[in-house]
Amino acid sequence: MKILFIGDIVARPGRRTVKELLPAIREEFMPDAIIANGENMAHGRGISEETVKEMQEAGITFFTSGNHIFANPVAIPKLDDKKFPVIRPANFPPGNPGRGYHVIETGKLQKILIINLMGRVFMKQNYDCPFRAADKIISEHMGDNLSAIIVDIHAEATSEKVALGHYLDGRVSAVLGTHTHIPTADPTILSGGTAYITDVGMVGVKDSVIGVQKEPVIRGFLTQMPFKYEIVDGPSIFAGVLIEIDESTKKATDIKQIIRHFDTP
Repeated sequence: MKILFIGDIVARPGRRTVKELLPAIREEFMPDAIIANGENMAHGRGISEETVKEMQEAGITFFTSGNHIFANPVAIPKLDDKKFPVIRPANFPPGNPGRGYHVIETGKLQKILIINLMGRVFMKQNYDCPFRAADKIISEHMGDNLSAIIVDIHAEATSEKVALGHYLDGRVSAVLGTHTHIPTADPTILSGGTAYITDVGMVGVKDSVIGVQKEPVIRGFLTQMPFKYEIVDGPSIFAGVLIEIDESTKKATDIKQIIRHFDTP
């Protein structure tokens, strides 16, 4: 089976880029499921019902998220709806809205367990251990007839992502890093058969700082004063990975980086 995973979609320019480029990418690679990190889809921070629906109509099956998942309060109640195709990191404290994993079914009746985790290194909040959270979820689904297990590790530190990849190697189909918005050049199949990449990247404006206007960010670094993120428009990048998986073993046989560019009209 083939799974297309799309990096963080950033605001309106990212959504527009998905709508423009995804049809041709789908036709070229014919994925069985399309998953994306959607925590930045609504105005660059958080999600909304409208942006989720817009990206579903563009062809995305399901959405993972990260530390900005609660940034839009209006959407928080939807996270408890199991029909809402969005999960939040599983290692948030117990009792938080939403769920940290979900099993989706493709048109070919393939079952895919999607797990969302948050890294802890260099992050402001105090999350539970992502390694132990993954152990618990995987053990709970040991008897399920799954075709694949996909893990989105939303984290800042490359070492933490790499360590989690090796920790889960052979037990999941893919460990895919998100959060930094910068695609890394290390897609690989680990020794146990798990596809891995440190960061998938983003869908957003190229001439920016991780998808937002660069001048306020630069000024913030220079002055150490607070600043407001502003969404910028312009030519965009689409970053994703295509993972091929042997359904009988749930192990990956290939991971291919997909980078496309969209020059706005």
